[in-house]
Amino acid sequence: MESYDFGIVGLGVMGRNLLLNMADHSFAVAGLDLDTEKAASLQAEAAENHKIKATTEVATFVEAIRKPRAIMLLVPAGKPVDSAIESLLPHLEEGDILVDGGNSYFPDTERRYTYLSDKNIHFFGMGISGGEKGARFGPSMMPGGDEVAYERLRPIFEAISAKVNGDPCVAYLGSGSAGNYVKMVHNGIEYGIMQLLAEVYDLMKRGAGIADEKIQETFAQWNETELQSFLVEITGEILKQKDDDGTPLIHAISDWAKSKGTGKWTSQNAMDLQVPVPVIDAAVNMRDISKYKPERIEAAKQLTWEATSSSDVAEDQLLRQLKDAFHAAMLLTYAQGLAQLTVASDTYKYGLELETVTKIWRGGCIIRAAALEDFRQAYQRNPELRNILLDAQIGQQLLGLQENFRAVISFAVAKGIPVAGLMNALAYFDAYRSANLPTNLIQAQRDYFGAHTYERIDREGIFHTQWG
Repeated sequence: MESYDFGIVGLGVMGRNLLLNMADHSFAVAGLDLDTEKAASLQAEAAENHKIKATTEVATFVEAIRKPRAIMLLVPAGKPVDSAIESLLPHLEEGDILVDGGNSYFPDTERRYTYLSDKNIHFFGMGISGGEKGARFGPSMMPGGDEVAYERLRPIFEAISAKVNGDPCVAYLGSGSAGNYVKMVHNGIEYGIMQLLAEVYDLMKRGAGIADEKIQETFAQWNETELQSFLVEITGEILKQKDDDGTPLIHAISDWAKSKGTGKWTSQNAMDLQVPVPVIDAAVNMRDISKYKPERIEAAKQLTWEATSSSDVAEDQLLRQLKDAFHAAMLLTYAQGLAQLTVASDTYKYGLELETVTKIWRGGCIIRAAALEDFRQAYQRNPELRNILLDAQIGQQLLGLQENFRAVISFAVAKGIPVAGLMNALAYFDAYRSANLPTNLIQAQRDYFGAHTYERIDREGIFHTQWG
């Protein structure tokens, strides 16, 4: 019987393309899917020089993989992962490796690691980003957990990953659920930047009435500057796409934005850790608001308001301001996500090195951007950096952008255009650079109605006042 180097369970878009990527790099790979059509489709898609086996039989699949076996699960998060593990276990042996390559919630990864360790099965979670094309031609991969198991598979993952200046966009990140956690925060940042781009588009289209072609050209031009990124690039491509009648397809797409929950997980966990990520929070909230279409339509009829012409800005000036505003807000969104990773690494004892995280995010993944090289260099200068806003170069960059950033917020308010992401980015910037906040009043209020006590700035101790 022929033997194979690696196996993948789940031959959907990601599984099929990742498996073909491995085959391109001369690895012999086996795929398992209970859907007969998916298994047959993969076998038919294989090139003549590919060594690929696709099957619907669990036992046949496991037996085909060379010992000690290495198998990746690419199935939907939650119960499907547990079901896949249970279906494989009767056929596995001690020393075999299972890799969860999906968007699993990080506590589930911890639980599965403990469960499989007791059976002497190696297990680690590995976030994979890049979508369909990334999986096929080079994704960014974020492994964490069993380092010995990862090292055994490192040659495969480095071969198939995206490369930036020859560096593979994959690296061991840390212990436990570090890989899935980093991917979760990656997705939260993704939510935030997507929301910012939607708001900037809205300000151009609805706020200033700029022509569709000009808007599309603007995003394409931005992608040739320091704003170069995958999300800016695809925004320009999306706005170029025409519908069957020749009009921009974007105008025919429903504004109810769906989600799979990873942004919500990021936001919820940030609150548990008491790390502010307001742009990500706003992005999740705006997707939730988008769901209430009938109510929004009714509110649009009842709560009418027209902006005055005095709020208008010359088109060229507005586009310059929008570029700076998006640039600043994008940097602040990354800053929030990276700050969450810093606190999470301390809390969960991951041992993350954020220079490594930003390095492997530079290529292959959805949030890849030119700015990530600046972040990598910031962490190289100071590996103990708690927030990239405290890096002198990035801080000065933000200070140089803030005048136009504030002008855009004023324009949005004057026009009645919701910009929750942009507003929260600026509020975060202003709060973070405030040596004193009015939250001393909140402490006094808490003590007034609940005797929760407070601390003073002029002497040590815990105090309570009999108010009134």
